[in-house]
Amino acid sequence: MDAVNAEKEAMDKNHTWDVRDLPPGKRAVTSRWIFTIKYHSNGEIERYKARLVARGFTQTYGEDYTDTFAPVAKLHTVRVILSLATNLSWELWQMDVKNAFLQGELEEEVYMKPPPGLESSIPHGKVFKLRKAIYGLKQSPRAWYHKLSFTLTAKGFRRSEADHTLFTSQSAQGIIVVLVYVDDLIISGNDQAGIQETKFFLKSVFDIKDLGELKYFLGIEICRSPEGLFLSQRKYSLDLLKETGKIGSKPAKTPLEDGYKVRRKGEKGQEDPLDRPFEDPAQYRRLVGKLIYLTITRPDLCFAVNQVSQHMKDPSVHHWNMVERILRYIKGSPGQGVWMGKNDSTEIVGYCDADYAGDTMDRKSTTGYCTFIGGNLVTWKSKKQKVVSCSSAESEYRAMKKLTNELVWLKALLKDLGIESTSPITMHCDNQAAIHIATNSVFHERTKHIEVDCHKVGEKIVEGVILPCYTRSEDQLADIFTKATSLKICNHIYSKLGLVDLTHP
Repeated sequence: MDAVNAEKEAMDKNHTWDVRDLPPGKRAVTSRWIFTIKYHSNGEIERYKARLVARGFTQTYGEDYTDTFAPVAKLHTVRVILSLATNLSWELWQMDVKNAFLQGELEEEVYMKPPPGLESSIPHGKVFKLRKAIYGLKQSPRAWYHKLSFTLTAKGFRRSEADHTLFTSQSAQGIIVVLVYVDDLIISGNDQAGIQETKFFLKSVFDIKDLGELKYFLGIEICRSPEGLFLSQRKYSLDLLKETGKIGSKPAKTPLEDGYKVRRKGEKGQEDPLDRPFEDPAQYRRLVGKLIYLTITRPDLCFAVNQVSQHMKDPSVHHWNMVERILRYIKGSPGQGVWMGKNDSTEIVGYCDADYAGDTMDRKSTTGYCTFIGGNLVTWKSKKQKVVSCSSAESEYRAMKKLTNELVWLKALLKDLGIESTSPITMHCDNQAAIHIATNSVFHERTKHIEVDCHKVGEKIVEGVILPCYTRSEDQLADIFTKATSLKICNHIYSKLGLVDLTHP
C-alpha cells in the first residue's frame, strides 16, 4: 500500500488529471496497477514500486492519440560516451527521473476510468480527464521526450543530429553531455561547475533522483578506476543461467564449435530427429531475445546469437541445442565484458570482414565489423547479407559499405561532441580485390550489378573521410563476427578487442 500511496501522491502533486463527466460520444480508456521490484546491481532489493498505467490498447487512433514515436539512446552512443569519458577524464553521473511520463503534456483529449482501489476517490459516474501523460498511453513516451527536449534546448543545450537523445552544451569552460534513455539520464563532460549547475537545474524542473557516479545502467555494470572502465552484465548473465537451469552445467570454451555451420531443416535427411520442431517456440524466442540483449557487452556472443536469431519463426531441436551451447559458454565466463583503457586518444578505426557464401542453404554471406574510438571497442555487428554475392570480393565490398555507414555516423557523433578531425578514418579489410574495387572509379564488368548504395565507399574515399587499409587475415579483428573460429583464434581476437573477465579467478 505504501507504493500505491506514493504513486497516487505523485499523480496529485503533478496535477495529472481533473475529475470530469464523460462527454457524449467519448470513450474512456481503462487502467490498472502494475507492481514491480527494483534491484541494486548487487541483487539486493532497492524498493517496491507501484505504477498506475492506462490500457493503451483501448485507445482509438485519430481520436485520443496520433503520433507515438519517441527516440531512446542508442547503446552504441552509450559506449562512445563511456570511451570518451575514459580517455578524456570526463565525469560520469547518473540521474533517474521519477514518474517521467507524468511530466509530458497531452495534446489530445483523453479520458480514463479509475483503477481498482481508486473508484471510491471520485463521485460515481465520473472519470479522469488527463492533463498530463501517464504510463501506458500510446503517446506518453513521445510527450515526455518533447517535454525534456524542450527543457534542455531552452537551457542552451543543442540536440545531436546523430542521436536525438544526445544533448550537448559547449563553452570556454568545457562541454556538458546529457544522454537520455526514457527516464534514465547519463550526464558527462569536463565542465565540472556546468555539470553541477545542470543537475541543479534539472532537479528544479523535474522530480529527479541523483544516483551519483554511473555504476549500473540498463542492466549494464560499470566499474571505473584510474586505469580505465569495465562494462559487463554479470548479474544479468547469472540470472539468465538460473532461469534456464544451466547454472550447474559444464562450461563450453567457445560459443560455437570451430567451423560450425547452422543446419537447415532437411539438410541431413527428412528423418533426422534434430530436424523435429522444437516443442516450445515461445521459450526459444524469449531466450534468444535475452541473449541478444547480452551482446551489449559481449561481442564474443555476437555471431552465435546472430545465427540462432535467424530461426525465430520455426526453431528445430538442433537450433535449441545451439542455444544451450551458448548458455554453457556463458556459464564459463559470466563476468566477461569490455575493458576500456585510458589511451588519451579519440581516433576512430574500423575493421570489416565477410564470410563468403557461408550459409550452406541460400549461399548468402555474413558481414561482420567492429569499430574503436581511442583504442576502445565501441560498436560491433554480425549480420547476414540480403543478397547472394558472386565472389568473395563482392561480399567483402558489401561489408565495407556497412562499415562505411558506421564510421560516417561515428564521425558525425564525435563532431556533435566537440571532437572533429580532418584525418581520414582507417578501415581495415583483408581482401585486396574489394579494396581495389573501392579505390578505383572505373566501371568494372564484374561489379556493374552491385547496388548503387555500395559505391558510397568509393565516394567517401574520394572525399577523404575513410582510408582503406589491407590487413592480413590473422590480424582481422572482425573475423569472429562472420564465422565460428577456434579457441586459439577466439582468445587472440578477444584480447585485441579488450574482452576480459575481471571476476575470473
